[in-house]
Amino acid sequence: MTDRTFGTRVRDMIAERGRLCVGIDPHAELLESWGLEQSAAGVREFGLRVVEATADRAGIVKPQVSFFERFGATGFAALEDVIRAARDAGLVVIADAKRGDIGTTTTGYAQAWLEPGAPLESDALTVNPYLGVGALAPAFETAQQHGKGLFVLAATSNPEAVALQNARAASGRSVSAEVIAEVSAFNAAHTPGGAWGSMGFVMGATVDLAARGIADAMTPPAPILAPGFGAQGARPEDVGDIFGALAPTVIAAESRGILRAGPDGIAAAIRTRIEELEVARG
Repeated sequence: MTDRTFGTRVRDMIAERGRLCVGIDPHAELLESWGLEQSAAGVREFGLRVVEATADRAGIVKPQVSFFERFGATGFAALEDVIRAARDAGLVVIADAKRGDIGTTTTGYAQAWLEPGAPLESDALTVNPYLGVGALAPAFETAQQHGKGLFVLAATSNPEAVALQNARAASGRSVSAEVIAEVSAFNAAHTPGGAWGSMGFVMGATVDLAARGIADAMTPPAPILAPGFGAQGARPEDVGDIFGALAPTVIAAESRGILRAGPDGIAAAIRTRIEELEVARG
């Protein structure tokens, strides 16, 4: 077990390199515009170029697993190379796989993505709690044991999620707020005073958090992965307005808005976004 938690690592990375998380999303249209093949070799090259552009600028990357997975075994091999290159460059890697199941299946997912030495070893994994937060317990335990993190879907921006996430749990809280409460209870039991919890949340930057019943504070603080900046409409300068008192723990995730700058423009796009986010932070 490591003595440096994921929450501490993320807090330190945000302080050192800012809150930007660069998505590695090799959409078919992006591969074409970058002049790359629609193949495992193409997504591998795309991912490695994004890692190279991000290293020494931002501190966090988020490969979207589906765009590699579509090429089968060779796609996963490409993803392994991209993750390894990112971690070797000192970047925090969040595998955006949104895994969620029960029992030994959850254990298997956790072993695949979070155990040291695993081919797909990442620093954190996105997970889906809608089979019950308790079903994710093996992933929580694996992450805690190895100094890794999770990002639990809490308030997503897709319109199909609104009815479910706004529904009332037995506690009277919204389902989104109930997810946050249950995960925060785990963090409280495993986090030293004053530190950030390692089990974080996914909260879309285009979501009305108050309408989802989400309070503007959590104990202990925990990292918030916030997709929705750039192409989806949220502006970097509005981080404080969107998240209020939660803003200091927000990781601002952006993919297409940066990646569409192309292989020759991505480094400049990353620098620009970091500067905009720094202005927002004050």
